Formats: sequence, structure tokens, C-alpha cells
Amino acid sequence: MTTIRDVAKRAGVSITTASYALNNKGTIGEATRKRVREAAEELNYAPNAFARHLKKRKTHTLGVFITRFGGAFYEEILEGIHNVILETTDYELLVCPESRSTRRMLLHRQVDGAIVFDSKIPNEAILKLASRRFPIVVLDRFLQSDFILPLLLDNTSGVRGAFQHLYQQGFRKLAFVAGAVDSFDNAERMATFLAEADRHGLAVQCYQGRFTEQSGYEVATHILQTNNCPEAVFCANDQMAIGFLRAMHVHGLRAPEAIAVVGFDDIPLSRYMQPSLSTVGASRFEWGTLAVQQLINLLDDEKPFQLQRIPTHFIPRQSSTLKSESLD
Repeated sequence: MTTIRDVAKRAGVSITTASYALNNKGTIGEATRKRVREAAEELNYAPNAFARHLKKRKTHTLGVFITRFGGAFYEEILEGIHNVILETTDYELLVCPESRSTRRMLLHRQVDGAIVFDSKIPNEAILKLASRRFPIVVLDRFLQSDFILPLLLDNTSGVRGAFQHLYQQGFRKLAFVAGAVDSFDNAERMATFLAEADRHGLAVQCYQGRFTEQSGYEVATHILQTNNCPEAVFCANDQMAIGFLRAMHVHGLRAPEAIAVVGFDDIPLSRYMQPSLSTVGASRFEWGTLAVQQLINLLDDEKPFQLQRIPTHFIPRQSSTLKSESLD
């Protein structure tokens, strides 16, 4: 029986291009579209979507499994994913926030492929599920498998940039506010910051937060009640940094004169605060775009996953800058 793979081969295009041409999807040149249709006619190709999906056990749906819907952090990743789905494919998108029912959907492979950003889904489950017929992109952990892509932020580069900024500003008494203990990103950010401090002969006081604004507020309140305040603090995400700044405000203190504060993520609020929050940024839209593109490339054209990191960069703003420096 003639398949779309045969049509693509005859027309000299990828399977994805052949699919777009036959289904009037994507931005394909008219000459290419015509060549694909002529190839289909020559081969007497008559697609039966239901039969094709049944044979391949495909739903033509991709699942995104995340901790929660809310917040600019997830919204920008989802926007990048949605943009690719809407503009270049005929896949449907199913976004599943943390719950037992959505995890069952993943475990039962009720979608063709998955993007996972939910640390409560065990590594063992993902390793067991992933296969050529069910590839998975993870955004929150490092797992090694031919059919699992760990598409992660370059935490190391961003944190090094932040540390170098604090050091050049003259801060030597440092603190680190950690996020969730089960977070891969938190572990990398903390390890990098401590390694940089050790390389410069500095000790760092570490405090445990929960990646929430309230936990940043609580850590700051505890620190400010002691007589041993740091000169600068690095928070593992912006929400904790914002909570830290809020506690300082309640105590009549201002960053960076009392304590310099740096976050991570560059959420929109960080640039509009007073003082504006120094942070580490990355394109979350690009992150989502690359995740779904790699997933579709493997599903449609059997292109192997390409391991890469999403670039990060330090953004100096008012909350950590005493000396003259170009601010965002």
C-alpha cells in the first residue's frame, strides 16, 4: 500500500512537507505543493486519516505536562509551543497541569509525544515510557535516552554572569536562597554559585526557599532579624527575589544599598519594580519553540533529538548595581 513516505520520496521532499502540501498546511511554495500532489496522483495515494492513525496508534495530538498554568514563566513557553503547532503543523495541543488524571494520560500514552515540565512525574516513569513511537522532551531534568531530549537552560553561564557582576560591584559577604529541593535547575544554579564563590575564596550562607514569593519574604524576614546580614543575595528565581525585596521594604531597607538582590528568570514584573530587579534571562518563547520542533521532527521525519542548552544572560538592573554599569 502506498504511504505518504512513498509520496515524499517521489517528490523529493520531507514527510512533513508532503503532509503540509496534501493538507494545505504551512507556508509551502506552490511549485513544491504541485510536485507533491502530482507524486500522490502518480502513486494513486489516497490518505485515510482514521486508518493511518489507527495503524500507527496515533492521535495526532501532543501533550504538554506542566506544574501549573499560571504565571508568565509558563505562559511564554506555552506560547512558543502553540505558535509552532498553529503555524506549521496539523497537530493538536493538549496542555495538562499537575493532577492524577493528567499523569494517567501520560502513562497510558494518550498522545503521540510529550513535553514534560512537572518534577512530580518520576524519572523512572519517563524512562520507561519513552520510545520511538512515544518520544518525550523534558524541560526540568537531565535524562539520557535515544527518545528523551533534556532541553534545559544554560544555568551555569547565567549564574556565572550574575556572580561576576556581584563580585565586580565589591560584594564579598554573599547568601544564596535555594528553590524547591527536587528542582534540577535549582541544584545547578546553587552548585554553580557556590563553585564560583569557592574559586574566589568566599563563603556563602545558604537558605532554603520554595520558588514562591512568600518563601523569599520569609527567608528575608529571618535574615533581617539577625545581626549577620549579607551584602548581596542571589535567589534561585525571580519570585523569591521579589519576596525578598518586599521584606526589605517592610523593614525600611532598599536594595542595593542595604543588600543587593539578584533573581533568575526575568519575569515581566522584574523590570518594572522599584528598584528594578537584576536577574538572569532566557527566551522562554524560544525554549517552547525548540521543544516542539524537535518533537515533531522525530515523530514525522525520524530526525534524532539534538542535545542543546537554551542560552542565558545576566541582566544588571537597580537592585544590585552600586557602581556605574549599563542597565537594562
